[in-house]
Amino acid sequence: MKMITAVINPYKLDEVRSALNDVDVAGITVTEVKGFGRQKGHTEIYRGSEYQIAFTPKVKLEMVIGDAQLDTAVEVMTKAARSGKLGDGKLFAAISAKRFASAPAKKARAPFKAQPGLDRYIAT
Repeated sequence: MKMITAVINPYKLDEVRSALNDVDVAGITVTEVKGFGRQKGHTEIYRGSEYQIAFTPKVKLEMVIGDAQLDTAVEVMTKAARSGKLGDGKLFAAISAKRFASAPAKKARAPFKAQPGLDRYIAT
């Protein structure tokens, strides 16, 4: 199992997701992040005033895939996310030692018992 983490431009998210779906990679976690690399932010003009934007908005993708899918996934993501300009993003692949799935509890838990003086804080 491998864990892929990619930081890409937000406007490339749909292209990358579609490309990954085409090669049967599912289960992606997407997070909106901010950061800077070699581009070191940019300048914008708002209502006549110039502002320095130090952190550029990006999207972080995380997924765990099988070893056999790694090369295909990296190639597809790189191709879909590339615009040819500075700031396209980064892609990291790491070994994922173990995967856990959350599952419903097998036994019902005992309800909370109110303690003297704390009964107003504990929902029963």
